[in-house]
Amino acid sequence: MDNLEICRMTAMQLRKVIRARKLSPVEVVDAVLERIDRINPKINAYCTLVPESARAEAKKAERKVMKGESLGSLYGVPVSIKDLAFTKGIRTTGGSKMYENFVPDQDAVFVERLKAAGAIILGKTNTPEFGWIAVTTNPVFGVSRNPWNTEYTTGGSSGGAAAAVAACLGPIAQGSDGGGSIRIPSSFCGVYGLKPSFGRVPTSPGFPGLWEGLSVTGPITRTVSDAALMLEVMSGYDERDFYSIPQKAPHYLSAVRGEPNLKRMKIAWTKDMGYAIVDKQVARAIEAAAKVFEKLGCLVEEAHPDAGDPQAAFSTQVASAVAAQLYDELPEWGKQFDPGLAAYVERSKDILARDYVKARVKHLEYWAKIRVFFDKYDLLLTPVLAVPPFPVGIYSPSEINGQKVPPIAWMPFTYPFNITGQPAASVPCGYTEDGLPIGLQIIGRKYDEVNVLKASAAFERVKPWADKYPPLD
Repeated sequence: MDNLEICRMTAMQLRKVIRARKLSPVEVVDAVLERIDRINPKINAYCTLVPESARAEAKKAERKVMKGESLGSLYGVPVSIKDLAFTKGIRTTGGSKMYENFVPDQDAVFVERLKAAGAIILGKTNTPEFGWIAVTTNPVFGVSRNPWNTEYTTGGSSGGAAAAVAACLGPIAQGSDGGGSIRIPSSFCGVYGLKPSFGRVPTSPGFPGLWEGLSVTGPITRTVSDAALMLEVMSGYDERDFYSIPQKAPHYLSAVRGEPNLKRMKIAWTKDMGYAIVDKQVARAIEAAAKVFEKLGCLVEEAHPDAGDPQAAFSTQVASAVAAQLYDELPEWGKQFDPGLAAYVERSKDILARDYVKARVKHLEYWAKIRVFFDKYDLLLTPVLAVPPFPVGIYSPSEINGQKVPPIAWMPFTYPFNITGQPAASVPCGYTEDGLPIGLQIIGRKYDEVNVLKASAAFERVKPWADKYPPLD
């Protein structure tokens, strides 16, 4: 078995061959690290690598396998952690000069759980500074590039994570999502990403909360089964996280085994949610994806919630949090921040408390309208994004279909479901004429990751994507 074959294996495949002693954890880690050495300079997915500790953990895992000891569900499987998450003994910068040399003395809860399941950490993946924008670049490590075309962005803020998985630099990656940051790069990089329900995966401890009440942690993988496995490991109550759902981790993996039955499931789909301008290639891909669910026996109709665009309330909350956490740092660190972030903090400093409270009230009103819609439908299908990947060097496209648009108009489908806290997946569903990926978003009822995973798995069986690879080799 050559290195490329090993690197293209899924987490489910790896754990099977490792347990059967057909492949050792050492061979797996060596193969992936060799590929990272060769490919990462082209795309800058990883910003910090820990090859020595990864190899040491692989040797420990190998000894345990050979002794026939009980193994965790991710035993010997390599994983990457986003550079916003605390990792004990591994440099964690948040993409900021403020924390360029910071090494946490503890792990985030989900990192503890991944380690306990036997996963082997390869390193940290690149992110914009504190995850503030939806493209991946920062003052410490620079820009990450899309494996499908390195002149294009990965999206963000989990851009390094999605690029790593797409380029086979590890089968699974942890991402976080405060306004689309798992789903956006998963869509742009042609991989599967799942934003779970708010509170499903405990995230503490970590950096000061710029995305308070919005951000979640979830898996980025090449297959739905790998995401279900990883989510199962990371989920479950922990009192260290104030928002943690008081529930044990559901058995997500069993939900996607076999052939999930979606017959009579009620599904709505929309190209625009009633307010978005959407690239024509994206719209066509989403309409085609909706027809796949009809063939799977679902009751599918075109519909969208009568809830409007919550962009103003969302933007007010985020801007308030960013200013509250970073404005006092401007005198010392402002010149070393990403220039766009520094400007954003400065112009957000005068948001009034009453405007913040009004935004929170709008969130509750928005949820009331969305909840009623999901009384009628099990799932909602939308584009992940209004546009295909765009070139590196810009924060957002200025036009869609020839129409001038504001900066946030390219991501109108992601942040609404951070407001509501619902689970939502990015599923590869097609490619542009230039061969760039397009993502379908599947949104479920609150706390219903199971049906999101089932629908994702059913679509994957009809329209598989994991055997398609970027032109890097």
